[in-house]
Amino acid sequence: MVDAGTAGVLRSANPGLPTFPAEDGRVKLAAAWLIEQCGFKGARRGAAGVHPSHALVLVNHGGATGRDILALADEIRSAVFGRFGVSLAIEPRIVG
Repeated sequence: MVDAGTAGVLRSANPGLPTFPAEDGRVKLAAAWLIEQCGFKGARRGAAGVHPSHALVLVNHGGATGRDILALADEIRSAVFGRFGVSLAIEPRIVG
């Protein structure tokens, strides 16, 4: 989430950015949209990848380690921060 002023600046620079009102006057940004804009939807780094239909879902295509998945998550977070100045929080759900 970001403050309303930051959200306004980001929306002005990125007209397609979906935003949602949150508590305390802050604004929730669509993390999936940010990730897609950085080119990660469907991307792979060896056996670790981003789901081709759901940019928020990291997948193990077979043989990726936990470190491989976290390295991809860190790469994504770094790219989003570099392009938009937004820090994404990891909200893991592990499905076995």
